[in-house]
Amino acid sequence: MTKTSFPVSRLCAGLGLAFALLGAGAAHAADTTRVIVSFKPGSQAAQLARAAIAKAGGKIKLEILGGGAVAVELSSGAVAALKKHSAIDLIEEDAKRYPLASTEPSGPPYKPGQLVPYGIKLVQADQMPSHDSLAGNRKVCIIDSGYGLGHEDLPTATVTGDDDIGGAGPWSVDGSHHGTHVAGTIAALNNKNKGVVGVLPRNKVKLHIVKVFGDDGTWAYSSTLANAAKKCQAAGANVISMSLGGPLPNATERKTFDNLKAAGILSIAAAGNGGNTQTSYPAGYGAVMSVAALDENKAWATFSQRNSDVEIAAPGVSVLSTVPMGTGSETALTVGAITYAPGAMDGSPQGTVAAPLADFGLGDAIDTSVSGKVCLIARGNIAFSEKVLNCQNSGGVAAVVFNNVAGGFAGTLGGVSTTIPSLTASDTEGASMLGQLGETATVAVTASNYAFFDGTSMATPHVSAVAALVWSYFPTCTGEQIRISLNNSALDLGTAGRDVKFGYGLVQAKSAYDRITALGCGN
Repeated sequence: MTKTSFPVSRLCAGLGLAFALLGAGAAHAADTTRVIVSFKPGSQAAQLARAAIAKAGGKIKLEILGGGAVAVELSSGAVAALKKHSAIDLIEEDAKRYPLASTEPSGPPYKPGQLVPYGIKLVQADQMPSHDSLAGNRKVCIIDSGYGLGHEDLPTATVTGDDDIGGAGPWSVDGSHHGTHVAGTIAALNNKNKGVVGVLPRNKVKLHIVKVFGDDGTWAYSSTLANAAKKCQAAGANVISMSLGGPLPNATERKTFDNLKAAGILSIAAAGNGGNTQTSYPAGYGAVMSVAALDENKAWATFSQRNSDVEIAAPGVSVLSTVPMGTGSETALTVGAITYAPGAMDGSPQGTVAAPLADFGLGDAIDTSVSGKVCLIARGNIAFSEKVLNCQNSGGVAAVVFNNVAGGFAGTLGGVSTTIPSLTASDTEGASMLGQLGETATVAVTASNYAFFDGTSMATPHVSAVAALVWSYFPTCTGEQIRISLNNSALDLGTAGRDVKFGYGLVQAKSAYDRITALGCGN
């Protein structure tokens, strides 16, 4: 399989994302806000509070499961007045939650003809005795954008789900691909000559999907997430996997995860992709494991959040997994006799083009000398979309953007429509191609059922799946005991002991199994 890649989701001004997933609905008026209103105990207080909300012009958007609270949209001025009402216990912001979005040949215990993502071996999933044959006693709940039901490489019979709480669509449809990619890392099947394998590939583990992100927006609310987590509990989940987050904490959400922890459920979430020290929630709650990302060389991913909440690390760079059938992009690039390993330009149209390679500089101006040619463009100065459009408007037939720093990268056109195929290349590949100008370059962007994604979103399902895998051997352990055992058996990386980049270190399935075998649960 040719390498593909998607851009890392970035925390910016609150955790803006490249994988924008939730249907946000109509834009709110400037003076309107969304809050969670918690009532004081008793049915009379609830009635009085609801009446006050209605009188203030509030619109109830969501009933929080378990009663006692609602998510409400109302004016900022009304919020201040309602806070003084005797029947209302608490009003807090309904914070937004965002999705946070190298291979090896097959070998034992995997069937031939599959690609084994490097992360599977890095977390020791292939070293477990009888592999995941006992995983049928565990259920992993994935809160995300849905699930590509019917994918050639994903379970069907062992999967259940809840449709989007906001009404954006069924759980079995994933228009944004994020949730399906997460699911593949957890449970892609060990089936001959098809795709990849997950940490739990024997079609034993049970999955429950709760769709909180739609196909055309950017976020969900903390109230939605709290309800989704409760749906996971109602479905009998042991592990909750959340490749999502946002910058603001929320008392309603925090209480939900505290209650789940008390019920024996292990909740795991992405640390965030800002590459800074900001805390993302729900990962920042004490009841939730915060997962950082590293690469195939066990080096910290520079986009991964670093803070004292980071608890454990897992592969999150160029992670190969499933996407809904036919929605991935596979890229290929040859120039003359040399075959390169390009990255994807998210949003590029599909197509295959062969034409002479031409130097298009920084791609920041129209230049008709590249008409009928493949534009070789240096990264820098302007957006990728502008570079590709300038090539297209100059008559170029394809575009290759090469890096201006060490290594390869994934680009995005940011939703800008172009008509020519485009992809990315590393700095060294770019330097090589500058010595091949005039030679025939073949650029191909074709459909695939698989894709490489980057992000703590990709690290999170590794940890969630390892937790379920290890737990399946010791089902009498509690979720908190499994959490402690995973931390105590992690491969220490970076600064000795727990640190802000790796937490306790790289999650290790076999080491955790051996530790529990020798010392018991939670030691």
